[in-house]
Amino acid sequence: MPIRIPDSLPATQALESENIFVMTEFRAMHQDIRPLKLLLLNLMPTKITTETQILRKLSNTPLQVEVELLQTASHDSKNTAAEHLEAFYTTFDQVRDRHFDGMIITGAPVEQLDFEDVDYWDELCDIMAWSATNVHSTLHICWGAQAGIYFHYGVPKHALDEKTFGVFEHRLTKHTSPLVRGFDDDFWAPHSRYTEVRAADIEAHPALELIAVSDEAGVYIAKSTDSRHFFVFGHPEYDRDTLRAEYDRDIAKGLAMAVPAHYFPNDDPAAEPIARWRSHAQLLYTNWLNYYVYQTTPYDIDAIGADEDAGEAPARGADAEAGE
Repeated sequence: MPIRIPDSLPATQALESENIFVMTEFRAMHQDIRPLKLLLLNLMPTKITTETQILRKLSNTPLQVEVELLQTASHDSKNTAAEHLEAFYTTFDQVRDRHFDGMIITGAPVEQLDFEDVDYWDELCDIMAWSATNVHSTLHICWGAQAGIYFHYGVPKHALDEKTFGVFEHRLTKHTSPLVRGFDDDFWAPHSRYTEVRAADIEAHPALELIAVSDEAGVYIAKSTDSRHFFVFGHPEYDRDTLRAEYDRDIAKGLAMAVPAHYFPNDDPAAEPIARWRSHAQLLYTNWLNYYVYQTTPYDIDAIGADEDAGEAPARGADAEAGE
């Protein structure tokens, strides 16, 4: 089933060329069904690339998903054309009085800064506070996950001695969670970060639980016990060539970068990288949408927040397990 996005968004043509079912606004208007309403807060500098990657992952479900793109008004984007932002992005002031079934907060290349030193931190805090009453379920990615788990639960990030960079093997710590239903016991996922959130800090918090970790890369997935907040500390949305592009960029800047781990055959940057994370990445997004958004969000979208605070949100279905 389709995702619903603006007809002229650049990602539309790319996704259609991959035979991904994208529903135009015109066609969606003629269906008598309420689509899931998702807000994508895109903090990445390469916004079009990130849009396409995440929309690709949202597309492979039996659900109609209406995605709205959000940018921070307090940050001046230098890597995306103003015309693109004006045509396809909204700001927080324009959505603060609305409700959404789900929200995704992306990563951002600012992890070496203290949170409070990020120029849009105050605005991001406002958005994350608003999400507690206006969004049914929020998925935080990489730096967005570090920011979210710090803001909502006070879990700090820690600087690493060297960048965690590559594709790493992970294991499940909570096999029963619907979020990882269909996952193998061991699976691979990309990471690209200079900081980490530690498993011990998450395990010590009664409102959080670990879902997946890596011996090399540390924590990968955690969530709140009430299933309102999900934290993914890697980049499951990455394409095959994304880590290579980051490596080439940093080498061109003269940075002393190690070859991404477990990525190039024989660690040879001239070789074609191996993509070994795509199936689990797709499952992650599909499971989040199905079990934690679609099946538990109120059918009346305006009931999000007030009913949930009272613990009485009327759900669409009952397959999502409470506290799982």
